[in-house]
Amino acid sequence: MEIQYLGTAAAEGWPAIFCNCESCKKAATKGGKNIRTRSQAIIDKQILIDFPQDSYMHMLKYNIDMPNIQTLLVTHSHQDHWYPEELMLRGKGFASDIYEKLDIYGNDDVYRRLKEAEAFVGKDMSKNAEIQFHLLEAYKTYELPGYIMVPLKAKHKKNEDCYIYFIQQGRKTILYGNDTGYFPDATWEFLKNRYLDVVSLDCTMQQYKEGTNHMGIQDNVEVVNRLKKMGCVDDNTKYVITHFSHNGGMLHEDIERAVKPYQFIVAYDGLSVEF
Repeated sequence: MEIQYLGTAAAEGWPAIFCNCESCKKAATKGGKNIRTRSQAIIDKQILIDFPQDSYMHMLKYNIDMPNIQTLLVTHSHQDHWYPEELMLRGKGFASDIYEKLDIYGNDDVYRRLKEAEAFVGKDMSKNAEIQFHLLEAYKTYELPGYIMVPLKAKHKKNEDCYIYFIQQGRKTILYGNDTGYFPDATWEFLKNRYLDVVSLDCTMQQYKEGTNHMGIQDNVEVVNRLKKMGCVDDNTKYVITHFSHNGGMLHEDIERAVKPYQFIVAYDGLSVEF
Protein backbone atom coordinates (compact mmCIF):
# COMPACT_ATOMS: atom_id res chain seq x y z
CA MET A 1 0.00 0.00 0.00
CA GLU A 2 0.93 3.63 -0.36
CA ILE A 3 -0.28 6.87 1.15
CA GLN A 4 0.54 10.18 -0.48
CA TYR A 5 0.09 13.43 1.41
CA LEU A 6 -1.25 16.00 -1.06
CA GLY A 7 -1.70 18.76 1.52
CA THR A 8 -0.29 18.95 5.05
CA ALA A 9 -1.47 22.26 6.52
CA ALA A 10 -4.30 23.24 8.81
CA ALA A 11 -7.25 25.39 7.70
CA GLU A 12 -5.37 28.57 6.85
CA GLY A 13 -2.52 26.96 4.90
CA TRP A 14 1.11 27.78 5.59
CA PRO A 15 2.04 30.56 4.92
CA ALA A 16 -1.45 31.40 6.16
CA ILE A 17 -3.43 33.33 3.58
CA PHE A 18 -3.77 36.58 5.56
CA CYS A 19 -0.95 36.28 8.09
CA ASN A 20 2.18 38.34 8.76
CA CYS A 21 3.55 36.27 11.66
CA GLU A 22 7.21 35.30 11.71
CA SER A 23 6.41 31.61 11.06
CA CYS A 24 4.58 32.49 7.87
CA LYS A 25 7.23 34.95 6.72
CA LYS A 26 10.00 32.40 7.26
CA ALA A 27 8.05 29.68 5.46
CA ALA A 28 7.47 31.96 2.48
CA THR A 29 11.16 32.88 2.36
CA LYS A 30 12.56 29.37 2.78
CA GLY A 31 9.93 27.67 0.60
CA GLY A 32 10.29 23.99 -0.23
CA LYS A 33 8.74 21.68 2.35
CA ASN A 34 7.63 24.69 4.39
CA ILE A 35 4.94 25.56 1.84
CA ARG A 36 1.85 23.64 2.91
CA THR A 37 -1.63 23.46 1.38
CA ARG A 38 -4.84 22.27 3.00
CA SER A 39 -5.00 18.70 4.28
CA GLN A 40 -5.68 15.89 1.82
CA ALA A 41 -4.28 12.40 1.22
CA ILE A 42 -4.77 9.51 -1.17
CA ILE A 43 -4.34 5.76 -0.66
CA ASP A 44 -2.94 3.80 -3.60
CA LYS A 45 -4.10 6.55 -5.99
CA GLN A 46 -7.63 5.24 -5.39
CA ILE A 47 -9.07 6.29 -2.02
CA LEU A 48 -9.14 10.05 -1.56
CA ILE A 49 -9.29 11.34 2.01
CA ASP A 50 -10.91 14.76 2.35
CA PHE A 51 -11.70 17.30 -0.33
CA PRO A 52 -10.42 20.81 0.52
CA GLN A 53 -10.28 23.99 -1.55
CA ASP A 54 -6.85 22.99 -2.84
CA SER A 55 -8.00 19.72 -4.47
CA TYR A 56 -7.73 21.09 -8.01
CA MET A 57 -4.16 22.21 -7.45
CA HIS A 58 -3.32 18.83 -5.92
CA MET A 59 -4.73 17.10 -8.99
CA LEU A 60 -2.45 19.11 -11.27
CA LYS A 61 0.68 19.00 -9.15
CA TYR A 62 0.63 15.30 -8.23
CA ASN A 63 -1.01 13.85 -11.33
CA ILE A 64 -4.11 12.62 -9.50
CA ASP A 65 -6.64 10.97 -11.83
CA MET A 66 -9.51 12.90 -10.26
CA PRO A 67 -12.15 12.09 -12.93
CA ASN A 68 -11.77 8.38 -12.19
CA ILE A 69 -11.58 8.45 -8.38
CA GLN A 70 -14.48 6.34 -7.10
CA THR A 71 -14.05 6.60 -3.31
CA LEU A 72 -13.87 9.71 -1.12
CA LEU A 73 -13.67 9.56 2.68
CA VAL A 74 -14.45 12.80 4.51
CA THR A 75 -13.27 13.26 8.08
CA HIS A 76 -15.61 16.14 9.00
CA SER A 77 -17.36 19.22 7.66
CA HIS A 78 -14.76 21.97 8.24
CA GLN A 79 -14.14 23.61 4.87
CA ASP A 80 -10.42 22.82 4.78
CA HIS A 81 -11.48 19.17 4.66
CA TRP A 82 -14.77 19.41 2.82
CA TYR A 83 -15.50 21.84 -0.02
CA PRO A 84 -18.43 20.18 -1.84
CA GLU A 85 -19.14 23.11 -4.17
CA GLU A 86 -16.23 21.93 -6.30
CA LEU A 87 -17.85 18.51 -6.71
CA MET A 88 -20.73 20.07 -8.59
CA LEU A 89 -18.29 20.53 -11.47
CA ARG A 90 -18.61 16.79 -12.13
CA GLY A 91 -21.95 17.63 -13.80
CA LYS A 92 -22.65 17.83 -17.51
CA GLY A 93 -21.48 21.06 -19.06
CA PHE A 94 -18.43 21.01 -16.79
CA ALA A 95 -17.27 17.38 -17.12
CA SER A 96 -17.62 14.67 -19.74
CA ASP A 97 -16.85 10.95 -19.79
CA ILE A 98 -16.30 10.54 -16.05
CA TYR A 99 -15.82 6.89 -15.14
CA GLU A 100 -18.87 6.28 -12.92
CA LYS A 101 -20.35 7.31 -9.58
CA LEU A 102 -18.22 8.82 -6.86
CA ASP A 103 -18.98 7.14 -3.51
CA ILE A 104 -18.63 9.64 -0.67
CA TYR A 105 -18.50 8.52 2.96
CA GLY A 106 -19.09 10.96 5.80
CA ASN A 107 -21.24 12.10 8.70
CA ASP A 108 -24.57 13.94 8.71
CA ASP A 109 -22.94 17.40 8.70
CA VAL A 110 -20.89 16.43 5.66
CA TYR A 111 -24.16 15.33 4.01
CA ARG A 112 -25.84 18.63 4.96
CA ARG A 113 -23.03 20.62 3.35
CA LEU A 114 -23.32 18.49 0.22
CA LYS A 115 -27.03 19.25 0.02
CA GLU A 116 -26.29 22.98 0.39
CA ALA A 117 -23.87 22.79 -2.53
CA GLU A 118 -26.43 20.92 -4.62
CA ALA A 119 -29.10 23.51 -3.84
CA PHE A 120 -26.74 26.27 -4.96
CA VAL A 121 -26.23 24.82 -8.43
CA GLY A 122 -29.71 23.30 -8.85
CA LYS A 123 -31.03 19.73 -8.79
CA ASP A 124 -30.45 18.97 -12.47
CA MET A 125 -26.76 19.82 -12.32
CA SER A 126 -26.20 18.03 -9.02
CA LYS A 127 -27.93 14.92 -10.36
CA ASN A 128 -25.51 14.88 -13.27
CA ALA A 129 -22.55 14.96 -10.88
CA GLU A 130 -22.95 11.20 -10.33
CA ILE A 131 -22.46 11.29 -6.56
CA GLN A 132 -23.58 8.62 -4.11
CA PHE A 133 -23.41 9.57 -0.42
CA HIS A 134 -23.03 6.99 2.36
CA LEU A 135 -23.86 8.07 5.92
CA LEU A 136 -21.32 6.51 8.25
CA GLU A 137 -21.87 4.72 11.52
CA ALA A 138 -18.92 4.75 13.91
CA TYR A 139 -17.02 1.45 14.31
CA LYS A 140 -18.99 -0.27 11.56
CA THR A 141 -17.00 -2.12 8.87
CA TYR A 142 -17.49 -0.92 5.29
CA GLU A 143 -16.45 -2.82 2.19
CA LEU A 144 -14.74 -0.60 -0.39
CA PRO A 145 -13.47 -1.92 -3.74
CA GLY A 146 -10.45 -3.98 -2.62
CA TYR A 147 -10.35 -2.54 0.92
CA ILE A 148 -11.99 -2.60 4.33
CA MET A 149 -12.66 0.73 6.07
CA VAL A 150 -13.86 1.48 9.59
CA PRO A 151 -14.68 5.04 10.74
CA LEU A 152 -13.47 5.70 14.28
CA LYS A 153 -14.64 8.61 16.39
CA ALA A 154 -12.24 11.52 16.69
CA LYS A 155 -11.93 14.10 19.44
CA HIS A 156 -12.47 17.26 17.45
CA LYS A 157 -15.50 19.41 16.63
CA LYS A 158 -17.69 19.16 19.72
CA ASN A 159 -21.10 19.18 17.99
CA GLU A 160 -20.20 16.78 15.18
CA ASP A 161 -19.26 13.11 14.86
CA CYS A 162 -15.83 13.63 13.33
CA TYR A 163 -14.01 10.54 12.10
CA ILE A 164 -10.54 9.14 11.67
CA TYR A 165 -10.14 6.02 9.55
CA PHE A 166 -8.83 2.47 9.88
CA ILE A 167 -8.14 1.16 6.37
CA GLN A 168 -7.05 -2.37 5.48
CA GLN A 169 -6.04 -4.14 2.30
CA GLY A 170 -5.20 -7.79 2.84
CA ARG A 171 -2.81 -7.84 5.78
CA LYS A 172 -1.74 -4.20 5.43
CA THR A 173 -3.33 -1.56 7.67
CA ILE A 174 -3.19 2.19 8.23
CA LEU A 175 -4.70 4.43 10.88
CA TYR A 176 -5.37 7.87 9.40
CA GLY A 177 -5.70 10.09 12.46
CA ASN A 178 -6.50 13.73 11.83
CA ASP A 179 -8.23 16.01 12.74
CA THR A 180 -8.34 14.80 16.33
CA GLY A 181 -6.98 15.24 19.80
CA TYR A 182 -6.14 12.28 22.04
CA PHE A 183 -8.49 9.50 20.92
CA PRO A 184 -11.82 8.83 22.67
CA ASP A 185 -12.09 5.69 24.80
CA ALA A 186 -14.26 3.83 22.25
CA THR A 187 -11.62 4.34 19.56
CA TRP A 188 -8.91 2.97 21.83
CA GLU A 189 -11.15 -0.02 22.52
CA PHE A 190 -11.57 -0.69 18.79
CA LEU A 191 -7.81 -0.59 18.22
CA LYS A 192 -7.09 -3.36 20.72
CA ASN A 193 -5.51 -6.41 19.07
CA ARG A 194 -5.27 -4.67 15.68
CA TYR A 195 -1.80 -4.34 14.18
CA LEU A 196 -1.00 -1.07 12.39
CA ASP A 197 1.60 -0.81 9.61
CA VAL A 198 1.26 2.99 9.45
CA VAL A 199 0.02 5.45 12.05
CA SER A 200 -0.69 8.90 10.62
CA LEU A 201 -1.31 11.52 13.30
CA ASP A 202 -2.50 15.09 13.66
CA CYS A 203 0.34 17.39 14.79
CA THR A 204 -1.35 20.74 14.33
CA MET A 205 0.25 22.45 17.32
CA GLN A 206 3.79 20.93 17.09
CA GLN A 207 5.69 22.28 20.14
CA TYR A 208 2.51 22.89 22.13
CA LYS A 209 0.67 20.08 23.86
CA GLU A 210 -3.05 20.23 23.03
CA GLY A 211 -4.92 16.93 23.01
CA THR A 212 -8.52 18.15 23.23
CA ASN A 213 -9.15 19.19 19.62
CA HIS A 214 -5.84 18.64 17.81
CA MET A 215 -2.44 17.34 18.88
CA GLY A 216 1.15 18.44 19.25
CA ILE A 217 4.35 16.39 19.31
CA GLN A 218 3.98 15.42 22.97
CA ASP A 219 0.42 14.23 22.33
CA ASN A 220 1.70 12.17 19.38
CA VAL A 221 4.31 10.54 21.62
CA GLU A 222 1.64 9.65 24.17
CA VAL A 223 -0.58 8.10 21.48
CA VAL A 224 2.29 6.01 20.11
CA ASN A 225 3.34 4.87 23.58
CA ARG A 226 -0.18 3.68 24.30
CA LEU A 227 -0.33 1.87 20.96
CA LYS A 228 2.95 0.15 21.87
CA LYS A 229 1.58 -0.95 25.23
CA MET A 230 -1.51 -2.32 23.45
CA GLY A 231 0.64 -4.30 21.00
CA CYS A 232 -0.77 -2.44 17.98
CA VAL A 233 2.64 -1.36 16.66
CA ASP A 234 6.20 -2.63 16.59
CA ASP A 235 9.62 -1.71 15.19
CA ASN A 236 8.30 -2.10 11.64
CA THR A 237 5.47 0.40 12.06
CA LYS A 238 5.87 3.76 10.35
CA TYR A 239 4.70 6.90 12.15
CA VAL A 240 3.81 9.99 10.14
CA ILE A 241 2.78 13.37 11.55
CA THR A 242 0.85 15.91 9.48
CA HIS A 243 -1.73 18.75 9.52
CA PHE A 244 0.52 21.57 10.72
CA SER A 245 -0.59 25.06 11.72
CA HIS A 246 1.65 28.12 11.63
CA ASN A 247 0.50 28.69 15.23
CA GLY A 248 2.75 25.78 16.21
CA GLY A 249 5.70 27.93 15.19
CA MET A 250 8.07 25.25 13.86
CA LEU A 251 9.35 25.05 10.30
CA HIS A 252 9.84 21.66 8.65
CA GLU A 253 13.46 21.18 9.69
CA ASP A 254 12.62 22.25 13.26
CA ILE A 255 9.91 19.58 13.48
CA GLU A 256 12.28 16.97 12.06
CA ARG A 257 14.87 17.73 14.74
CA ALA A 258 12.27 17.62 17.50
CA VAL A 259 10.85 14.22 16.51
CA LYS A 260 14.10 12.48 15.53
CA PRO A 261 14.26 10.60 18.87
CA TYR A 262 10.83 9.12 18.14
CA GLN A 263 11.57 8.21 14.50
CA PHE A 264 8.50 10.07 13.27
CA ILE A 265 8.27 10.93 9.57
CA VAL A 266 7.35 14.59 9.10
CA ALA A 267 4.91 14.86 6.22
CA TYR A 268 5.21 17.52 3.56
CA ASP A 269 3.11 18.23 0.49
CA GLY A 270 3.71 15.42 -2.00
CA LEU A 271 5.31 12.93 0.42
CA SER A 272 4.61 9.26 -0.43
CA VAL A 273 4.99 6.49 2.14
CA GLU A 274 4.91 2.87 1.02
CA PHE A 275 4.21 0.03 3.40
